[in-house]
Amino acid sequence: MAEFRGDQAAGLRRLLGRPRLSIVTFVAGSTGVGKSVSVANLAASLARQDREVLVVDENTDDGIAAFYGLIAVHDLQQVVDREKVLADVLLPVAPGIRVLPAARLVKQLARLDDGEQRILLECLAEMAPAADVVLVDTSLDHPLGFSPLGLAAHETVIVVSPNGAAITDAYALIKKVSLGYARKHFRILVSQARIASEAQAIFDNMARVAGSRQLAHLDYAGYVPVDERLRQASRLCQPISGLFPDSPAARAYQIVANEMLNWPADHGEIGGLEHFAQQLLHWSQRINPTAIYA
Repeated sequence: MAEFRGDQAAGLRRLLGRPRLSIVTFVAGSTGVGKSVSVANLAASLARQDREVLVVDENTDDGIAAFYGLIAVHDLQQVVDREKVLADVLLPVAPGIRVLPAARLVKQLARLDDGEQRILLECLAEMAPAADVVLVDTSLDHPLGFSPLGLAAHETVIVVSPNGAAITDAYALIKKVSLGYARKHFRILVSQARIASEAQAIFDNMARVAGSRQLAHLDYAGYVPVDERLRQASRLCQPISGLFPDSPAARAYQIVANEMLNWPADHGEIGGLEHFAQQLLHWSQRINPTAIYA
């Protein structure tokens, strides 16, 4: 990995704008658990609190832009290739919410040379306004089994739904990332739960098993109930907080968003997007498919 010079670090610090930038990656062990829907709706809930939200999207199909009724034509890789400027790639999907499609770039991160890494850091430094919160929606089909985006962020949230296969897959994800990369802390968001006690029981069981086997410490990020109005809002390409603000799912997303803003910062980290970018490039060159599938 290239040396990160002082001018690059200074440029990334200018991007922060505020003392603390929260970067949260959302992952899942299987499809159909509501991961991307949760990211899109949490972005809307955060924006309603006057937060500037950046969503980094690693998905090629049915991404966050599509959730808002838009099509992501370009990718951050084109900025690195100098085919586009950042403004061409960033998609403002709603007031306070921008989507940065990055599926192609993430798959190429390990192959970036020093010059391409420099371009990546410089283009991020140009982003304005500064983001308050970065939500990362990872892909399940990363060629090496787990996206480096899930290793570089301040927080990793695993989204799970209340069925046996989804719970098993989520636990398997925790196990392989813990053993392969010594990641020892995750938050669990239970989606599509019927009642609060069901979601709590799922988390309690997962936390007990992960703790007893010394794999990881799990924290409860909350739950989102089954809500027909959530499906209606998704079909209309709108966040539920805008169409049905008093619905159970809208209230649940707002609670989770509020909690996210109060998650304690890791004071041992370098901080902000600068640390995230450095860690992302670091991990992209060190993900070992043998280790991740162990």
